[in-house]
Amino acid sequence: MSVAKIHPTAIVDATAELDSSVEVGPFSIIGAHVKVAAGTRIAGHVIINGPTIIGENNHIFQYSSLGEAPQDKKYNGEPTLLEIGDNNTIREFCTFNRGTEQDKNTTKIGNDNWIMAYVHIAHDCQIGSHTIFANNTSLAGHVDIDDYAILGGFTLIHQFCKVGSHVITAVGSVVFKDIPPYVTAAGYDAKPHGINAEGLKRRGYSPESILQIKRAYKALYRNGLSLEEAKVELAAMQITSPEIGLLTNFLNTSTRGIVR
Repeated sequence: MSVAKIHPTAIVDATAELDSSVEVGPFSIIGAHVKVAAGTRIAGHVIINGPTIIGENNHIFQYSSLGEAPQDKKYNGEPTLLEIGDNNTIREFCTFNRGTEQDKNTTKIGNDNWIMAYVHIAHDCQIGSHTIFANNTSLAGHVDIDDYAILGGFTLIHQFCKVGSHVITAVGSVVFKDIPPYVTAAGYDAKPHGINAEGLKRRGYSPESILQIKRAYKALYRNGLSLEEAKVELAAMQITSPEIGLLTNFLNTSTRGIVR
């Protein structure tokens, strides 16, 4: 551990494992059983408790609290985990809690996520990669967020909900059910409002692929079909349009029902 990169006012527990390139700012506290990989920068006034594993090249801004005990009355001090991948930006006043034994034991955040100020990620949440969480987004326990999802500011997500890949939510959305991939959702409670076509263009989806996703959305939401009838139609579409597979797989594993 390179002393030159740790501010003299920071407190680092003797059991913490920090790569020699890690930077720790003034008055930060790195607790027991915390591991931080190369290139990660931790600003001042950050508290990280363990067990927590943080990957490479993350930038953690001031006043964040990571790896604290879950806000769950069933929690009784078990050594559960927070795991953060690589290349994440975590802005001011974020709070990420560890998992619980009653679920996955681990709260997990993937790679290349852009997480803005005052975001709360509760116990056992599973966050993919390349997501964006705008300011004041809050996730209850056991929430899954898939790759490339964008959550608008003040989005609130109920426990056990799932948000599919390439979803975007509007500011102030309150989510009580699962949001299938590609869908734009808004409102209290959140309702579907078309697909995230602009996001798909930016990620290299072809016009033909986007057209097929629009057709799938119509089958799911606009053609008067029941959910089971829509699943049958989507399964047929998937044969010639592989991008629909992301949608059908999500629907087949949804447990809370989807926004309708």
